[in-house]
Amino acid sequence: MTTGAEAARATAPHLLRAAAEAILPGVVEVRRRLHRRPEIGLHLPQTQAVIAEALRALGLEPRVGGSTTSVTTVIEGARPGPTILLRADMDGLPLTEDTGLGFASEVPGAMHACGHDTHVAMLLGAARLLAERRDALAGRVLLMFQPGEEGYHGARFMLDEGLLVEGAHGAGGVERAVAIHISTRYPSATIALRPGPLLASTDAIRATVRGRGGHASAPHLALDPIPTAAELVLALQAAVSRSVDAFDPVVLTIARISGGTTNNIIPERVEIEGTIRTTSPENRALMRDLVRRVAAGVAAAQGTEIDLEIDEGYPVTLCDPDVTAWVRGLAAELAGEAAVLDMAHPIMGGEDFSYVTQRVPGMMAFLGARPASEDPATAPQNHSNLVVFDEPSMALGVALYAAAAIDFLGGDA
Repeated sequence: MTTGAEAARATAPHLLRAAAEAILPGVVEVRRRLHRRPEIGLHLPQTQAVIAEALRALGLEPRVGGSTTSVTTVIEGARPGPTILLRADMDGLPLTEDTGLGFASEVPGAMHACGHDTHVAMLLGAARLLAERRDALAGRVLLMFQPGEEGYHGARFMLDEGLLVEGAHGAGGVERAVAIHISTRYPSATIALRPGPLLASTDAIRATVRGRGGHASAPHLALDPIPTAAELVLALQAAVSRSVDAFDPVVLTIARISGGTTNNIIPERVEIEGTIRTTSPENRALMRDLVRRVAAGVAAAQGTEIDLEIDEGYPVTLCDPDVTAWVRGLAAELAGEAAVLDMAHPIMGGEDFSYVTQRVPGMMAFLGARPASEDPATAPQNHSNLVVFDEPSMALGVALYAAAAIDFLGGDA
């Protein structure tokens, strides 16, 4: 068994990065195994089995979820102390892969286009480094492998099941939470991060405009819902620009309008769908009220009815400033100051890790993985059927996960 001093020396940043590089072939192998067999949603039995197998090989006991196929495990340090949570999501996306990679998806209509296969592989790699360095830990590491990030609220299911409570599905005393998300927005082996809002809330709008159908040649005898739908779209855009502080960004996009069957029939109804993205809880509440008021006003002016639903999506992903500054320092030690990118603005995508950061001081960092051969202006992004992630960048992700746990739980060597 290593002594505490030996374990501490083995956790020095340059040695930790070297250790992550040494196990990279195994991390890549796991990633490719998962990439070939993507699963979608909350129930990912094959992915769960791969994770459980890898954890048992490290002498760790996987704890499987009841309501979903989540997996958690706890790495116990040599001495008592707090608990840190490290998270990786597991699920793929419903699209057909066209990368031509030798390990491309073998499942029609499913692809790991957001890199969640790399997240799982990196966290398993970090688990290996941490299991080998238990003597350097004064506390515990809770590993969170989460299904259903892509719109299924998987993190919320895990929290409801007891992720942050001592028991079969989690651990108590969690004082810090860290997640890493791979991205081709940034050059390979860089870390991008920011304090405060990192990702937006993601509420959905569904509206049905109801009128009275009739012949297109006699609109005065009908009640045409199409002009109401058109006015609603324009009125919403105008209301956003007049009601929201330009320095607290909001995006309202109407992405689908459907109504009518042919050119000479006024339809009875038109369906509208869209999304609201905000970067503050205050604007999230403001936008819900604004959309309702605008819809009611437009309907009254046109004499039609608008049935409106606003479906609550993910909250704003807020990164604790102190935790973010701490992770930034670790990233600079591991990769060099030039490899750390301070994001000027949030990204208007959403993340259900936001449910975790609502309860625990935490943060998410982006791991750059854009291949050097790709033009930044045209490189396929996450969620593209053509996206390719630079696998060597995963070594930095493994090291950062491990460094966060070791530094937070370092104790006295």
